[in-house]
Amino acid sequence: MAKRKSSFICQSCAAVSTQWAGRCESCGEWNTIVEELTDSGIGAGPKSAKAGAQSAQLVPLSGESEDAQRFQCGIKELDRVTGGGFVKGSAILVGGDPGIGKSTLLLQAAAALANQGKRVIYVSGEEAIAQVRLRAKRLKVEESAVDLAAETNVEIILATLEQAGGADLVIIDSIQTLWTDRVDSAPGTVTQVRTSAQAMTRFAKKTGAAVVLVGHVTKDGQIAGPRVVEHMVDAVLYFEGDASHTFRILRGVKNRYGPTDEIGVFEMTQLGLKEVHHPSALFLDQRDEGAAGSAVFAGMEGTRPLLIEIQALVAPSPLGTPRRAVVGWDSSRLSMVLAVLETRCGIKIGANDIYLNVAGGLKINEPAADLAVAAALISSLTGAPLPPHAVYFGEISLSGGVRPVVHTSIRLRESAKLGFKNANTGQLGKAAKQGGQTINEFTSLEQLAGRIAASKKG
Repeated sequence: MAKRKSSFICQSCAAVSTQWAGRCESCGEWNTIVEELTDSGIGAGPKSAKAGAQSAQLVPLSGESEDAQRFQCGIKELDRVTGGGFVKGSAILVGGDPGIGKSTLLLQAAAALANQGKRVIYVSGEEAIAQVRLRAKRLKVEESAVDLAAETNVEIILATLEQAGGADLVIIDSIQTLWTDRVDSAPGTVTQVRTSAQAMTRFAKKTGAAVVLVGHVTKDGQIAGPRVVEHMVDAVLYFEGDASHTFRILRGVKNRYGPTDEIGVFEMTQLGLKEVHHPSALFLDQRDEGAAGSAVFAGMEGTRPLLIEIQALVAPSPLGTPRRAVVGWDSSRLSMVLAVLETRCGIKIGANDIYLNVAGGLKINEPAADLAVAAALISSLTGAPLPPHAVYFGEISLSGGVRPVVHTSIRLRESAKLGFKNANTGQLGKAAKQGGQTINEFTSLEQLAGRIAASKKG
């Protein structure tokens, strides 16, 4: 009998090596390399082509195409992130921290679709059926016609789904618990996750059912397992949040059938997740308007405008190396803004401890937040509160200039709707006033710093 081949695969980055090592050379993680058999399943190399193999059908690009068929679950924030509802035959990967509310949201969506007459099958690999029923009872959806199953073997799950037939939505919670007979390795390993994900994706394409896969995340916030799983599926959604806040953010980072970087906002309540239709007003609900170091940023998340409070605290440092604590923003971006304030504006701020926080537990990545961060830092350093009805957005260059950003009209419209009368941004080349809103245009950061300093003297 021929000896079965094996390889050593890192469970963090999926790098393959010929021998075991304590530390992965690719990602630097310790004790993540596991020996796995590679002569079966997806882990095996490509087999030699068989004579007379069936060829694929070629079709012209100019042929007629069909629009993606969707069905909405009725949870508008979820439908928004998916691009208008679940697409038939699509595979969606939903990731998030443990206890963040992934299972709760999907169970609510399953119940809403079942109440519309859709066939929904919920397969739990982590909880028993009794536990799922207890959650449904707590969410007041126990009367919904959702079919439950507690199974982790891929072959049994596929046989059950084929026997049931006609499913509109299949939820697998979670992909890390599945295992298949095609691979001789433990559940949760790279090869098992990859093979199981491919099998469920193939089932979705074959039957036309929408399949939702729940995935765990690593300590870095990435979905656990190989990144190839994210390439297999049609959409990847991340469920973000903080245990100290009631807000939950569902963010789309990949969507073949809709826009990416779209977000949905939810609030965790005793009855499950509740939609937040006007998140800007909710994020600014408890803002201290008279405090120095608070600035309102008019941001964009996908196609949705959001007004977010950015809080800054500049304090004298008793240490030789000042502290830099950032929550919800890029720390390297903060270092750049501080360097521009020091070098281009002559503001001595680098020797202080800097604390920056995005209120509400939201994470923002837009360069347009540079101007709001700079305004909050200058306000905290000088002790001059910013105008309570002003918003800030603009990108700061290394030369100290302020550049305008995209979607200016949408940002202005959202801020005017919430009663903000002043907008501070880069040079727009437009009239100073639009719709009763005063627009302060700055070509350099030094101009903004001078205006904030003058407001304190006044």
